[in-house]
Amino acid sequence: MSGAFRAARWWVQDYLYAVGRQLRSASSRTRPDEFLGGTGRPVVVIPGIYEDWRFMLPLVQRLHAAGHPVHVVTVLQRNRLSVPKAAGLIAGYLSERDLKDVMILAHSKGGLIGKFAMMSLDPERRITGMVAVCSPFSGSRYASFMLLPSLRAFSPRNAVTLQLSREERVNERITSVYGLFDPHIPEGSVLPGARNIRLDTGGHFRILAHENTIRIILDAAAG
Repeated sequence: MSGAFRAARWWVQDYLYAVGRQLRSASSRTRPDEFLGGTGRPVVVIPGIYEDWRFMLPLVQRLHAAGHPVHVVTVLQRNRLSVPKAAGLIAGYLSERDLKDVMILAHSKGGLIGKFAMMSLDPERRITGMVAVCSPFSGSRYASFMLLPSLRAFSPRNAVTLQLSREERVNERITSVYGLFDPHIPEGSVLPGARNIRLDTGGHFRILAHENTIRIILDAAAG
């Protein structure tokens, strides 16, 4: 019972965090070009489904304060495109701006987009690595019960999900961060061959604000 209570508490805290971030995102007037300066490794941020880039604004601000130019691909809007189409936009953005030695910071679906770009759309290897937080690399069994096609796409039986899970050659350049419990991804976010880091907490959204997550991201960007 104590485990069930802890999971329920994490679930409530997670959704309170997500609602709060969505409200702040909607009211924010922060412009993406405010974060393009810096001499450190460039970072490209890919949020999760139904999130715009401002959902991850606290991390954008921390990375920029540490000296990294931070890029957001605003044409993703709220990230409802298919994984291959979104990955194509990311690859196009990197090419148009001639970005190199890029680290991707991704949340949830963003990790699938980042991995697809790394394995299929980055022949010049502009992307050095990726930190993915709570990404459904093996899909989520809950997706099959969703009404919206954009959510059903996360099914473990989806063709793109299967393609991503079978392809492991880029995994060594990925750091996957996740908690003890994820209400959206019961399968978890372990990625074979990647650097897998499990935090002593739970949730799908709130982990973005965990100090250990932030430290891992800043260390990866600096490294």
